Amino acid sequence: MGYETDLKLFIDGVWKGSDTGHTVVNPVDASAIAEVPYATKADLDEALAASERAWPEWRATDVEKRGATLHKAAALLRERADLIAATLTQEQGKILAEAKAEVLGSAQLFDWYAEDAKRDYGRTLVRPAGQLSRVIRQPVGPVATFTPWNFPIYLLAKKVSAALAAGCTVISRPPHETPGCTTELFRALADAGIPNGVAQLVHGDADLVSRTLIASRVIRKVSFTGSTGVGKHLMKLCADSMTRVTMELGGHAPVLIFDDCDLEKTLDMVVPQKFRNAGQVCVSPTRFYVQRGIYDAFIKGFAERTAKVKIGNGLDDGTKMGPLANARRPDAIETLVQDAKAKGARVLAGGERGDKGFFFQPTLLADVPNEAEIMNEEPFGPVAVSRPFDTFDEVIEQANRLPYGLAAFAFTENGRRTNLIGDLVESGMVGINTFAISVADAPFGGVKDSGFGSEGGKEGLESYQVVKAIHQA
Repeated sequence: MGYETDLKLFIDGVWKGSDTGHTVVNPVDASAIAEVPYATKADLDEALAASERAWPEWRATDVEKRGATLHKAAALLRERADLIAATLTQEQGKILAEAKAEVLGSAQLFDWYAEDAKRDYGRTLVRPAGQLSRVIRQPVGPVATFTPWNFPIYLLAKKVSAALAAGCTVISRPPHETPGCTTELFRALADAGIPNGVAQLVHGDADLVSRTLIASRVIRKVSFTGSTGVGKHLMKLCADSMTRVTMELGGHAPVLIFDDCDLEKTLDMVVPQKFRNAGQVCVSPTRFYVQRGIYDAFIKGFAERTAKVKIGNGLDDGTKMGPLANARRPDAIETLVQDAKAKGARVLAGGERGDKGFFFQPTLLADVPNEAEIMNEEPFGPVAVSRPFDTFDEVIEQANRLPYGLAAFAFTENGRRTNLIGDLVESGMVGINTFAISVADAPFGGVKDSGFGSEGGKEGLESYQVVKAIHQA
């Protein structure tokens, strides 16, 4: 299965190349598979001018017609799912089944927002006879999006589908590690008949693209998914032009395991989730706090299941976990594991990097002290850390200890306890006896250093809108 995507920039309805670029590598063996063209300053200026020109026409386009274009793009993504999934696996490393699910989830987002835009109701305020006050929402304007490599097409689709449905034009800069699958998303939009200048794709140097787009008065909104550090940097750039932002940043998800859970069922759920996409998931379950009475049984079962996770090329049948996405990740994971070991953690499974490519073994660490770096910084890799707890108050304190608050999970059969967990855990999303928290019709976002604003659900559409109050006497 070869790499079949033709990598181009998409600016003002035209596919074009560039004299500069970046080598795309397959993380299985670090082999070069393509060259992605990089946008120049002139390309970015052209994209900005086109986005500004196209916005009035797109915002005035009937919502049914906008929706039809998004539905067509969704249908094309489904038709091309096998090709796009294979491209994604070769670029990023995740197994083929996960890659195809990501493509189909992206199509679902386009379908959902195509319809949700039709339910974008305003409201009328109570006023004396002969007077009228109403509140409406309008598209914010041209938008710039920046997305990471861990879910490159889904996270891009989440932003682009909502922005287009709201009536905004979009300029998107995807990660250089995964340009092929993101190019295919824009190819689906182009083939669906999106007007010139409405949706544009600019691969390129992150600093040049971000500074150029954010400094322009054309861009009215920035949506970013990535690390907390980069998010804070982009927010500083946005401050100079008072550009609106949505920030979906890092996490370090706690998992609260209580002694009344169905232990075997819980283990069968948490282990595959931990090693999904090699742990490169912003809501990946990572800090496992286990009630002391079942702690030994839990980590024993976790270790046994972890040892059975088959790693390899994501295109091969039977592979359950592929490599990490780039050369930086195995080094970072190895450093964190060694630090934890030096501070007293026990390695119950894995703990070593692979022999080639960007592989790292599925790993379980037990009795990890809070002083270990991995208990304080998101590993973003295939490592689970665990420690016991005794009381409810203690585990809530541990869950809320860090400055992150993106996702949290808990497993218990006690109804009163589930209500308290939902109320007390400081997190934008809480999954209780489930990991299904990223769905088209629900908001997705964090608190504290995990960012602010939401994507998904009606909140995702509203993030690309401004509120206007109109008073008439």
